[in-house]
Amino acid sequence: MTSTTSHQPQYVLALDQGTSSSRAILFDHLGNVVRIAQREFRQYYPHPGHVEHDPYEIWQSQLAVAHEVLGDAGVSGTQISAIGITNQRETTVLWDRKTGEPVGRALVWQDRRTAPMCEDLQAAGHAETFQRKTGLIVDAYFSGTKLRWMLDNYEGARARAERGELAFGTVDSWLIWQLTDGARHVTDVSNASRTMLFNIHDFRWDDELLGLLDIPRNLLPEVVPSSGEVARASARLFGVEIPIAGIAGDQQAATFGQACLRPGMAKNTYGTGCFILMNTGDKPVTSHNRLITTIGWQIGGNTQYCLEGGVFMGGATIQWLRDGLKLIHSAPEVEPLARQCTDTGGVVLVPAFAGLGAPHWDPFARGTLVGITRGTGGPHIARAALESIALQSVDVLDAMQKDAGISLAELRVDGGASRSDLLMQMQADLLGTVVVRPRVTETTALGAAYLAGLATGYWTDPEEITRQWQVEQRFEPKLSADERERRIARWHRAVDRARDWARESDDAAR
Repeated sequence: MTSTTSHQPQYVLALDQGTSSSRAILFDHLGNVVRIAQREFRQYYPHPGHVEHDPYEIWQSQLAVAHEVLGDAGVSGTQISAIGITNQRETTVLWDRKTGEPVGRALVWQDRRTAPMCEDLQAAGHAETFQRKTGLIVDAYFSGTKLRWMLDNYEGARARAERGELAFGTVDSWLIWQLTDGARHVTDVSNASRTMLFNIHDFRWDDELLGLLDIPRNLLPEVVPSSGEVARASARLFGVEIPIAGIAGDQQAATFGQACLRPGMAKNTYGTGCFILMNTGDKPVTSHNRLITTIGWQIGGNTQYCLEGGVFMGGATIQWLRDGLKLIHSAPEVEPLARQCTDTGGVVLVPAFAGLGAPHWDPFARGTLVGITRGTGGPHIARAALESIALQSVDVLDAMQKDAGISLAELRVDGGASRSDLLMQMQADLLGTVVVRPRVTETTALGAAYLAGLATGYWTDPEEITRQWQVEQRFEPKLSADERERRIARWHRAVDRARDWARESDDAAR
């Protein structure tokens, strides 16, 4: 058991395992960041469209930053009330139950190698079954087809799986297996809901879906609530056993960390892409506008659902200005450049460099820059790039409000690009809704910490979390309704020109 003494301050340790780096963040009782440690790890691109991670590198980097953050803060294991875990979602790991040895590299959520498998499932008429049971569209993004590919392509994997020798998990499962020396094989409902294998209505692995993907049930982890003591980290690692009491996929954790705890509350995380989630309450809302229905979190038998939409090119659009066009040397330079003009001069950028995400889902769309004249300069393109991030988010949020039948009162924001005041003002103007940036923007890790701390009594109830959430800045819409509608209509004209662009060249290549 974890021992404490009355004079020792207590903390919650959040392990935030992301796509490019592992982070550990120590939070105090007020939800403040005490210390952060971060370590990047290698990305593997063996073929076009293939993205892989070494599961050991994930684990070693995560353990290293956990030790680093405790050492830097001068905090011992006895002062950690709980560990919360949040993770890159859908990334798929397969390992040996006895040795803990990975069967091969993890397939990352970005990996597209199973797209043909997904097309086959759709052609066979299974898309409606998957959506009805899982809330997901059939896409290579999710874990189910990745696991099927591993079983079919890693040598001996299927036979070993059928003998019960292997374990499958998303990154949360892999970390917990390592933290507990192989004692616990679990995942929470939010991560399970991203696999294409989990029925989000009756909270179980679905036999029909397992059959469609030819996946043995004995591979799968036990599904547990997002908040609750489900395991204990080994004393070998931290000197004492520490409760692992919070688990959530990164975007669900960020939604919880933003205290979007009531139906109709929504957040947008502006990272490489943009991930927008709206709390829809205790019943799943089926999307009729090509969004994803997902489990947000489960606490004490109470499950909250969300609608989700993803924008592929958020901060990555700014990276393109830097690395592709060489308009800027670093990302923070985009705002001062864009402020050199008061509007885009009629220029619209549709950053469909890898197709369009929700609600369009057009893999054949390509990047388009329209409205250029002899007077167009770098500042106009920079401003159009920022507007494109806001406009893509508007499309998703409009679809969400239609699906949920809820008008958005405000949008809570986080992620690196949310630090741009100009982008946040554009978002408020084009959405016609107040945009609110919180004081603590480490919302993904904070959400995992809150879920863990609620389970151990470090925080008393969700209302305490709601009270801790504080506004740093509010951005009120300033555009007239007519001007907003004009800009959105112009954006949609540009999107129409970007759509389906690559299909002709694809067909010609065949």
